[in-house]
Formats: sequence, structure tokens, C-alpha cells
Amino acid sequence: MIVTDDAGIRRILENHKVVAMVGLSPKEDRPSHHVARYLLARGYTVIPVNPGQREILGLTCYASLRDIPVRVDMVDVFRNAADVPPIAADAIAIGAQSLWLQLGVVNQAAAEAASAAGLDVVMDRCPKIEHARLFG
Repeated sequence: MIVTDDAGIRRILENHKVVAMVGLSPKEDRPSHHVARYLLARGYTVIPVNPGQREILGLTCYASLRDIPVRVDMVDVFRNAADVPPIAADAIAIGAQSLWLQLGVVNQAAAEAASAAGLDVVMDRCPKIEHARLFG
């Protein structure tokens, strides 16, 4: 389901606690780094996905979603919209419960594919911003 309402976003943020962050940057000034730190501070498990890194924030970094050895609830995407379809396919393949596309990232075809496979999909929003707005 493509989620746009506060109740759906709240449900995702309350229940999807293991977050694979695709495109997480090791650079402290990047938005993805700030989001990861925020989520970690609020009890989420963050799994970095960046093929160019071995470790980010002291956490093991994986080259792809399919390399992650644990169950992932949410796939949070910090990549260009054109890069989303294979990420969505991987999110479906690993059994993720939600696909979250960051601010400025909209790919309707990928969202519809993920939704059709049973994933909740959020587009063009940031979980850090939404969490702070809904939970304070």
C-alpha cells in the first residue's frame, strides 16, 4: 500500500524497527548520516548499505540488500529516483515490510511494484522528520 496518511506513517515507524539504509554516507555532513544517527538514538537498528564502504557509524556495511544476514523491516532509500526499481525488487526479494523513499525521491513504477508485492511504501518523506513530527 502506498502510505500518505499520518496513521500509516505512525504505524510504520512504530513497527518497522530494523532499517536498511541504502546509500548511507560515511560523511557526517550528509543527510543520510544525520537520519541514521537520529534513528539509532531512538532505538532503531540501522543497517548501512553502500557498496563502497565496509563500515559506517561503527556498523557493518553491506554491498546490497541481498547481502544482509538478518530480517529487514524497512528499506530507506537515499538514492536517485532512477536507481529505485532494482532496490525495490531487492526489498521485495528479502521480505522487507516497507520501502521508504527519501525527500525528493519519487518513482511511481517502483512504488507500485513494491505495493503490489505487499510492502508499505512511503515516498518523498524523511523518517527522521516524520518521527520527530509524530512522536516529538
